[in-house]
Amino acid sequence: MLIKHPAQVPAFVANDGCLIRELLHPAHGDCDLAYSLALAEVAVGAASYRHRLAQTEVYFIVAGEGELHIDARSARLTAGDTALIPAGAEQWIENCGNEVLQFLALVSPPWCAAADQRT
Repeated sequence: MLIKHPAQVPAFVANDGCLIRELLHPAHGDCDLAYSLALAEVAVGAASYRHRLAQTEVYFIVAGEGELHIDARSARLTAGDTALIPAGAEQWIENCGNEVLQFLALVSPPWCAAADQRT
C-alpha cells in the first residue's frame, strides 16, 4: 500500500514557476504508473509561465480560483473544476483569487522537465 501526504513530499519549483509536490511518479521508484500526479500551487496574484508540455495534462482545482489559458482560449476555474490540456498546447494559469491556488496535475506520460518548455 502506498499512501502519501503532501506535507511528506519535498516541494520544488517547476519550469512553469509553480510550486510542485510530486505525489506519484514512476521515476521515484515507488510506483509503476503510465502517468504522474502532482499537487501544484500558485501564489495569490501570481501566474505560471507560458509553457508547453509534450504530454497531455489534466488539472483538478483543489482550492482557490484561477484563469486557465490554453492556446487562444481562457476559462475561469474554481474548486472542483477539471480541465484537459492537450499535449503541445501553450498554457498558463493565473491565480485570480484571495488564497493560494492549488490543483492536482495529472500528466501522461509522466512529467519530466525536458518536456516542459517555456514559450
